[in-house]
Amino acid sequence: MKRVLSILLSIYLLSFPASAATFQGGVSEQGRGSSSRIIDKQTGEGVGGADIRLPKQNYATKTDRNGFFELDTQLNGPSIMSVQKPNYKPFTMTVDDKTFNAPIVVGIEKSNASGKAIDTNMYHLGDNSFSELSANAGEFTMQAIGPFYTKRFTLKDINIAKPVYMVIGSIIGIDTAMARSMGQNMIPNAFASPPEVYFNGNKISEIQLNGDGQRIRLPKNLIRKNQVNEITIKTGRNLMQTAYIDYDDIEFMNIFIEN
Repeated sequence: MKRVLSILLSIYLLSFPASAATFQGGVSEQGRGSSSRIIDKQTGEGVGGADIRLPKQNYATKTDRNGFFELDTQLNGPSIMSVQKPNYKPFTMTVDDKTFNAPIVVGIEKSNASGKAIDTNMYHLGDNSFSELSANAGEFTMQAIGPFYTKRFTLKDINIAKPVYMVIGSIIGIDTAMARSMGQNMIPNAFASPPEVYFNGNKISEIQLNGDGQRIRLPKNLIRKNQVNEITIKTGRNLMQTAYIDYDDIEFMNIFIEN
């Protein structure tokens, strides 16, 4: 159940002047420059050798030594773009052809000892059955791995006295009633339950809207420091279909821990 995402980053982004740093993981900011560029958010200097990927287009490139880059590919609708560089937090944003009508600047942050990249791959949850009117219909190129995703990992050097967040870099395809009310899909008579997030077997959140940099606070009483932890994301179901289970098809990329 997916249709073209009509309000790109509308809830998660704040607009800044052209000279401002643009997008950062977690809390995103946007701005424009004279050329598309990846910069260090703290110093404002270009980040050379950063890997830029558009998994749906099977496209990859790198920034030059001054952090500049170009996307030599066509974007036919919303796509997830990732930026990765050793010693920096993974960054993901949803882009379309309009995003690059003018150059953008992306500010990425240095990682710290208490932060952890959990998974930088893209995943498709669902059953590969969705309406052409639903959010991002026609944009999915990956096969679904099923209705849920699970990842196990160990948290070291985590300070549970401070807030700990799981961040989903980008997620598209959600067809909840709220997403429909925000214009993120065009299905007139159906909607899905929201994807659910579980941490160590406990439900901790529901995701109602498509977007970037979604932060979910991990309850400190559930965190197993220096032990194996587990995150599970379950996609929603079409609530108007009662004859059989119709899973909502969604895609997401980049999961990391912030502390």
